[in-house]
Amino acid sequence: MTPQHHTPQLRHRATEILDRLRRHIELRCELDFTTPLELAVAAILAAQCTDKRVNTVTPALFKKYRTAHDYANAEPTELETLIQSTGFFRNKAKSIRALGAALLQHHNGELPRTLDALIKLPGIGRKTANLLLADAFGQPGLIIDTHQIRVNQRLGITQQTDPTKIEIELRDLLPPADWTDWSHALTLHGRYTCLARKPLCAQCPLTDLCPYFAAHPLRH
Repeated sequence: MTPQHHTPQLRHRATEILDRLRRHIELRCELDFTTPLELAVAAILAAQCTDKRVNTVTPALFKKYRTAHDYANAEPTELETLIQSTGFFRNKAKSIRALGAALLQHHNGELPRTLDALIKLPGIGRKTANLLLADAFGQPGLIIDTHQIRVNQRLGITQQTDPTKIEIELRDLLPPADWTDWSHALTLHGRYTCLARKPLCAQCPLTDLCPYFAAHPLRH
């Protein structure tokens, strides 16, 4: 898949967008964790659930289960009970136990540090793999969630709707050193300001750079 050709003007605008959001937002992952495995488990729990809710569940979970071996051998009902409030808990418990087993079988109980290896693990899609690269391993990662899709479209950065295609375009548009900050900046901006139904344009530092704002005068 060949990324689209990005003009110097679009590259400059992307740089300005990121510079402004860096000044307005504390750029970080909002899931609480202390190890790569904890982040992987928290990310699985965060599917169809808020990070805030996950963070209320994980302290007890991480105290009980500390290693891939612990998760692989977890009693299903006990694990399901601990994570029940995150929703879809049976499927999530199954994915977490399978992840632990796969890490034991193929990676000596440790998470691998490459995108290709991570996405082969149970419960780890491309978004979570990039999250792990960025926040657990300090490597560049483009974490494309629903907020990323919406905000990148509104800002005129992409017309794509497929997360992988957006990731490929952003890889061409942004230097790798900016991938992780861009991921957190646009996700947090989408989470708290550029809301899906009623974006808080009056609080946005990007209105002069935003085609969506220009096209919706009633939001001024």
